[in-house]
Amino acid sequence: MRTPPRPSLRRALLPAALLLSVAGLAACGTSQPAADAEPTSPDASAGPVSLTDAAGRTVELDAPAERVVVLEWQQVEDVLALGVEPVGVADVAGYNTYSSALPVDEGTTDVGTRGEPNMDAVFSTDPDLVIVEAERGAPIIDQLTEYDVPVLVTKGADTADPIANMEATFTLIAEALGKEEEAEEVLAELDATIEEGKAAIAEADLETTEFVYVDGYVDGSNVSVRPFGQGSLMGELGETLGLTNVWSGKVDPAYGLGATDPEGLRAVGDAHFFYSSTEASAWVEALEGNAVWQRAGFVQADRVHPFPEGVWTFGGPRSSQQVVEAYVDALT
Repeated sequence: MRTPPRPSLRRALLPAALLLSVAGLAACGTSQPAADAEPTSPDASAGPVSLTDAAGRTVELDAPAERVVVLEWQQVEDVLALGVEPVGVADVAGYNTYSSALPVDEGTTDVGTRGEPNMDAVFSTDPDLVIVEAERGAPIIDQLTEYDVPVLVTKGADTADPIANMEATFTLIAEALGKEEEAEEVLAELDATIEEGKAAIAEADLETTEFVYVDGYVDGSNVSVRPFGQGSLMGELGETLGLTNVWSGKVDPAYGLGATDPEGLRAVGDAHFFYSSTEASAWVEALEGNAVWQRAGFVQADRVHPFPEGVWTFGGPRSSQQVVEAYVDALT
């Protein structure tokens, strides 16, 4: 079992009163407190902002950003969680399909795809900040900086500590928007949700705490499966609850994602098998008549658990709350 990430200094310094104040929210089983739904503006009296982004670049803003274009979905969610409505988003419809934690207004300017944004659409929104993700961002950053648009580069994932990276990305965005206090509240609510979930799992006294989370797709007559292994956000969130991620195969160095076929799922044994139910889970339906699937330990033990649709597996604190709640609901 991978050791769950140690609490950050931020968590250690949070006032106990703040944690107690949000515990009631977490107990209600919600990942979207009403405060998230009310867009706010930074303090007009706030001064210049200077910060270092995930690419080591110094980003200078005359004031906290208000007109923000976001080119990656985790960061879209982060901006919304801080009470700011972006003026432009990459693939609005796609975001709203795959991420239900905080929907973006359908009238928001769509600036193209995450990998190939439409620069004319970006500039049409008159942004004072564009937020990009490091792996996708290099050519995009060059184009944006040519037009003297401030760009904040964020790190989308880190297998060394995916939860800490998710939180650091959120905090960095909060600094750019002048929303540090709001960020502390959101992260405290995530902490409270995790602690309540951990207690619920322990009380359930499960027959096994082993699990794996997977998604997959159908390509012609073939089914490809993608397990979330060690270093994945989904895996680490499960382990913070006291579960053990059993997928030990090779994973990519950024997101902790593996690759296998139906035969490879035999390695899961009789652990709890969680999967994404997005797009009607055609890949699971395609396997249900397969003899390999029917003989799998997790199928015979009746430990197959679909996740609710719209839980974004690469999201920020609000999606992470949904993930924790989905694990707990399925197991208790």
